[in-house]
This record gives sequence, structure tokens and C-alpha cells, in this order.
Amino acid sequence: MTNTQNWWHPARHEGRRPALLARNRIQSALRGWLAARDFIEVNPSALAISPGNEAHLHAFHTQAIGNDGAPLDMYLHTSPEFAMKKLLAAGETRIAAFAHVWRNRERGPLHSPEFTMLEWYRVGQDYTVLMEDCAAFLQLATQAAGSDRLRYKSYECDPNLPFERLSVAEAFLRFAGIDLLSTIALDGQTDAPALAAQMDAQGLRHAPDDTWSDMMSRILSERVEPHLGHGRITMLDRYPVPEAALARPCADDPRCAERFEVYACGVELANGFGELTDAAEQRKRFTAEMDERERIYGDRYPLDEDFLAALPYMPDASGIAMGFDRLVMLATAAPSIDHVIWAPVA
Repeated sequence: MTNTQNWWHPARHEGRRPALLARNRIQSALRGWLAARDFIEVNPSALAISPGNEAHLHAFHTQAIGNDGAPLDMYLHTSPEFAMKKLLAAGETRIAAFAHVWRNRERGPLHSPEFTMLEWYRVGQDYTVLMEDCAAFLQLATQAAGSDRLRYKSYECDPNLPFERLSVAEAFLRFAGIDLLSTIALDGQTDAPALAAQMDAQGLRHAPDDTWSDMMSRILSERVEPHLGHGRITMLDRYPVPEAALARPCADDPRCAERFEVYACGVELANGFGELTDAAEQRKRFTAEMDERERIYGDRYPLDEDFLAALPYMPDASGIAMGFDRLVMLATAAPSIDHVIWAPVA
């Protein structure tokens, strides 16, 4: 756990204050950019019936007590996504939020249990437009911080250079020698033994009970991510459909989805989608994710039936979530996420 004891001490605050003031300038610059392009800033509620339905996301649980004294299980959201997509279903077309979000079991130099997520949506525009948005935000952040580079540890990234766009399949071949798409059928079914055999050939460890997703995540974190975003931004694009529960499939290959992640200095900063609007397919994917969660952790989160009911009303859209604190970290070359949070979690 990161040491945040006595973060308020004048000597410690003095060391953090320049980065905190830069945080405010960065947020102001991004708000100005969004407003100039007719984005409406919204403020979704943090309490939710469902915190999200990804197998490995862990939420904070609470209870709301009604006027009749009856308890209702609720959660602090892990993302404002469900609420913001309901606003798209209601008729909004360009919305953004600087939302506080909560994720349990996450603490370290790049993780805080409570952090700020910048999430924005564009109706009627391809998800690749979000890549251009992200490139602009990283440039604005460095300028507002008085720098020309993003930095983390000994790594640097120049956001003013043209970004690299790399598919997950290309990255796995280049950095791990793994042909990932050969282990996915056209209907999205995965072949764990085939992936395990390729890992064996490349000297990559795996456990006998690892699922395909377990192995894919390990290859990504150990062999691929360390190479991304050095010198220039990397957009890691076209995730496999089994790893993109909220994204629609690519038109040219049903094994891949319209999902990408943004990397700078080896750090993942944002996660974007061409949004899935098929309610039946979304329910199927959520149920599969919760089945996997129950298998691993012994519990599951409820589905947000109101969200599923709203999906048929939601127009084609693209959306993305960016870790705002991480962006500030890299723009100010801060050593940890707590260094750029005004009052970090104890």
C-alpha cells in the first residue's frame, strides 16, 4: 500500500503542491477543449445498483436505507459508464464527466481506491475519432504542466509526435511471438490449450487451471505492455471480442472488437470503445463475466436492468474513459498517483 500518512504535513504538502496546481491547470485546459467542441459536462451519481459487470473489477458495497427502514444493496460505481449511456439513450449527443470512481483491491503507484475518471461520448462518430481526442488531451496536459514530455520513472513519451496505432494481434506477434487470433474462432470461442502451447514454445509461464483470458492477460502485462508508449503514444487497437464486453465487433473480423487502449511510458491511460447497443448480446456478455467472477471470487454483481432497457434507445456512439490522475502523473513526472491527488485516501 502506498504511504499516504501525514500527507497534510506542511513539508510534504510543499513538495506536492506544484503538481497539484498543475493538476488544476490541466483540468481547466481539458474542460475548455471539451466546451469549445460542444460537449456538455454531466455529473452522474456515484451510487448504483450495479457497479459494473467485469469479472475482475472489485466494487465497494454499501446499503441505502429507505424511508420504511428497508435496506437496499448498492455500490459505489467503478465507472460512470452505465449512467452516461442512459443519457445518450435520453437524447444527449456529446457528454463528458470528471467523475470520482471507486475500485477495491487496487492500491499502488498507479492505483488508488478512489480516483478521477474523465469519460466522454460522441454519438454518430467512429471510435477512431477518440484516438485523436486522446492525442490532443496528452498534448494539452504537457503544455499546462509546463513540459513537452510525458514521463514515468526513466521513460519518456513525446505527445506531439504522430501516435502509433497497433492492433493487439500485431503486438502479440511482435513482442511475444504469439499468434493470438489463431486461438479464437469466428464465433468468439477461445482455445485455451492452443494458447498454452504457444506460451510453452515461447517460455512463458502459465498455470494448469488458467483460462484463455488469464493467459492473454499475463502475456499482455509481461511481454506487451512494457514496450508500449515509449518515445511516442501507442494506441493498442482491436482487442479480441472476449476481452471487450462493452464494445461492438469489428466489421471485417468478428474475432476483434472496436476497443483500444492508450499507452504512454508503458502506462495505460485510457480505454475506448465503439459502443455495443445490442441489449441481448450485452446481457449475454455480462452474464458470462459474472459467471467467471463467481467461479474465481465466489460472488457476483447484479445486472443493471434499467441500463439494459435503455440500450435499444441508445444511438451508435463511441465512448472512452481516461485515468485523469495518471495523466497528471505523467505530465508532471510525479512518482505515484497519490502525489497528484489533493487529499489521497489514507
